[in-house]
Amino acid sequence: MDKPRIISHHVEDHPAPAATWVDHLPSNIRPYFYLARVHRPSGILLLFYPCAWSVTMTCYALSAPMTTAWSYLGFFLAASQVFCAAGCIIDDMWDKDIDAATSRTRRRPLAAGDLSMFQAFVFLILQLTLGIWLFMQLNDYSLVLGLSSLVLIVLYPTMKRVIDWPQVVLGMCFSWGSFLGTASVAGTVDWHIYIPLYMGGICWTIVYDTCYARQDRDEDIINGIHSTAVVFGDQIRPILFMFSFIVCSLVSCAGVLNGNSVPFFIGVAFGALHLVRLIARIDFDNKENCDACLINSTWFGFWVWAGAMADYVVKMQL
Repeated sequence: MDKPRIISHHVEDHPAPAATWVDHLPSNIRPYFYLARVHRPSGILLLFYPCAWSVTMTCYALSAPMTTAWSYLGFFLAASQVFCAAGCIIDDMWDKDIDAATSRTRRRPLAAGDLSMFQAFVFLILQLTLGIWLFMQLNDYSLVLGLSSLVLIVLYPTMKRVIDWPQVVLGMCFSWGSFLGTASVAGTVDWHIYIPLYMGGICWTIVYDTCYARQDRDEDIINGIHSTAVVFGDQIRPILFMFSFIVCSLVSCAGVLNGNSVPFFIGVAFGALHLVRLIARIDFDNKENCDACLINSTWFGFWVWAGAMADYVVKMQL
């Protein structure tokens, strides 16, 4: 089956998406906003929450002033927007032809021809320049640590063509904030605490991105794209339950090593219940269900952060 037939065969599977606030912007800048995915906050939050966990846990351990926590949380929320945009641009530039052959992604600006590769490259340089400037506001250790993550961001699109578990590399990218958050506050990384947190973030990424990628499984097989959604096959639900258990165990382990108390683990418990409910209820044959998995998965990140913040607030009040 050639590429035009793939596109035409799946046109009815994904009708035109609903209008967003980006559609009210001038037509000449609208494609840039869609390229950066600013209309979908899920990617920003999924990148932000490992940073937020790390910042809050470090502030708890150091009994840092509350203003320190909130200033770094605001910083990483802004940085997550910039680097999420950069990652999306790089991914779309690598996958332009594949996106055009996949029903869900054929309307993306590069796949649809709304932007040229040169325009996307210039926009990418602007995002990376802003991102590097943001990293330069941190200490030197964090600057080097942050810049090293760019290697993973560039590497990920290639992995979809090479290894069966590209979600692991994606998780390495999205969970890098587990290291960067604590390095920014403390000027170093206590690896025995934050490696478990980082590994938990990777496993969390495997859970939500496998659910999300399940909607493209058949087209990925045709187009030669590797994914855990393909590897897990019909056992996808029990395997994702297993990874969810590992996520919560690793995050809890980091909390124990960090000396966190009851509120932190209550937050992890709420997050665990959310993951169990999400995986139990998702219809993997329903593309809308799979697509909604990203925004629904952000609640796990929120509950872990909320537990860490509650623990921090209680400690500061004692």
